[in-house]
Amino acid sequence: MKKVVHVIARLNIGGPAIYAIILSSGLDKKRFSTTLICGAEGEKEGSMRDEAEKKGINLIFIPELGRELHPIKDIVTFLKLFWIIKKIKPDILHTHTAKAGTIGRLAAWLAGAGVIIHTFHGHVLHSYFSPAKTKLFILIEKLLARITDRIIVLTESQKREILEFGIGRPERFSVIPLGLNLDKFYDLEEKKGILRKELGLSLDTPLIGIVARLAQIKDHKTFFLSARLLLKKIAGVRFIVVGDGPLRSELEELTRELGIKEKVFFLGFREDLDVIYADLSLLVLSSQNEGLPTAIIEAQASCLPVVSTNVGGVSELIKDGETGYLVPAKNPEMLAEAMEKVLKDQNLAKKMGEAGKENSKKYGAERLIRDIEALYELLLP
Repeated sequence: MKKVVHVIARLNIGGPAIYAIILSSGLDKKRFSTTLICGAEGEKEGSMRDEAEKKGINLIFIPELGRELHPIKDIVTFLKLFWIIKKIKPDILHTHTAKAGTIGRLAAWLAGAGVIIHTFHGHVLHSYFSPAKTKLFILIEKLLARITDRIIVLTESQKREILEFGIGRPERFSVIPLGLNLDKFYDLEEKKGILRKELGLSLDTPLIGIVARLAQIKDHKTFFLSARLLLKKIAGVRFIVVGDGPLRSELEELTRELGIKEKVFFLGFREDLDVIYADLSLLVLSSQNEGLPTAIIEAQASCLPVVSTNVGGVSELIKDGETGYLVPAKNPEMLAEAMEKVLKDQNLAKKMGEAGKENSKKYGAERLIRDIEALYELLLP
């Protein structure tokens, strides 16, 4: 039996944590013994550690490991990871997210781990930090690529983007799309009306949702600016914000400043996303940078049209004009216009939803597990 160790900075609510949990719990237990190492979530990020434990995952928690840079904690994290890897002697060390990818790969290389793999779920190589810090992170990734046996990316466009930064060599990349447990989203008829009743909305109220961390990169400001524009055209539309994060107070204040506070519902983190999607008319994403967003895949499985900024791998999920609309980032006017088109044409919205549902079938968890197992077998001696 081959030993696999996954390392992720934190199991906060979001795509990378879902991915790591699916792999850690789903790999063939006759062939692979799996350990998942994670750090502490940030304030208002939510946690999926309980979910990991419920699935019986062998979980090792390193409290010093997390998203933010911290010289002392990062040294402690490195030392702990080094000795854990020395003790387990994994055949495969698979890292996720930038911070864990840096410390984890370096510790694995020095500790003599077997195959070293890193997954770019998204990246922090633009739109996150200052130009100087971004250049430093690109340099670090270039160096880390030299000790990485395989780099996994979620889309072909992401592969091209990473290579354009000068990171890695093409032959060391594998494109393996995201995989999710989508069964609960495929038939939502019995869930319709639950959310609207909770919010006191009628069944015919147009309801637009955004499902994302309340963080700068998700650019909720553009979403709210577009909401204000849309309300001038369709006065009855309402908006829900699912997710939490460090910008919540600031964003709530922004809705007051824009005069749309009474039209927007902040719902925080929700585990019942099937109930959320069942009552939406449309899902919107306004990010400046993305990998392959789980919210879009879940919304498509729920037969929803999607309007999103054309960033990262989003264009590989949305075929513009067929499963939704793609618009430039930081452009509230075009975002509002696309939302208006969908809301004013129910036949179009239905066709987009049906096409999206068909597209979502490519992103099941079982396919992801099979793809990763096949890669592991290929790389193992």
